[in-house]
Amino acid sequence: MEKGLVHLYCGDGKGKTTAAMGLALRALGAGLRVTVVQFLKDGNSSELDPLRRLGAAVFSGGCGPKFVFQMDAEERAAVRLEQDALLRRALCAPCDLLVLDEACAACALGMADEALLRCAVLERPAGREVVLTGRDPADWMRQAADYITEMRAVRHPFESGTPARRGVEF
Repeated sequence: MEKGLVHLYCGDGKGKTTAAMGLALRALGAGLRVTVVQFLKDGNSSELDPLRRLGAAVFSGGCGPKFVFQMDAEERAAVRLEQDALLRRALCAPCDLLVLDEACAACALGMADEALLRCAVLERPAGREVVLTGRDPADWMRQAADYITEMRAVRHPFESGTPARRGVEF
């Protein structure tokens, strides 16, 4: 992998994180070093422990007890500091594949330092693949992407009252 490429999994449909974690699993299986940063998530997704056991460095949690739209300014600032700290720590870990899960939303909501995200993507070391996931990617993310896959919601069980299920949605 002489030149690392940028993958963007975006849209309003299910499968963005699933695709990113599948790529992380594939990379680990090929002997590559993988780092995963999950923004705005509590760190309890079922895929994280197996990825850790296989050698991935995972940085997740610190998302706060509420959805961003429910937070006051002080809570938002505290969560942003934690999210930025996760990213800074992750960028110190040597890796061949860097997954920035929910980076699009974190950027759009002002819950991550956009300059730091841009640096992680645009100034990555030679050979490092980067994956961005989430809804509403910034224009610079679209422009930087070599792959863009858009997940489109057609139907989802949540619409009929089925809650998220462990092992399927998280």
